[in-house]
Amino acid sequence: MTESILDIRPIPPPKKHPTIFQQFDALGPGDAFVLVNDHDPRPLQYQFQIERPGTFSWTYLAEGPVEWRVRIAKVGG
Repeated sequence: MTESILDIRPIPPPKKHPTIFQQFDALGPGDAFVLVNDHDPRPLQYQFQIERPGTFSWTYLAEGPVEWRVRIAKVGG
């Protein structure tokens, strides 16, 4: 099991979600990364539910007000 940190705050907005999905798609089953953002990434969670249903877990580790941290893991095989 591996877990890395992906701080998307310095990434330009049009590249944020593609970067996050690329990181997720590279994970092996059971692996995870911690997403760091400057706002609640709830819209991203909805996008995961639509585009990768049943393949991820989403756990808030910190919920603002300055920094949000979410552990996103790949589940299943």
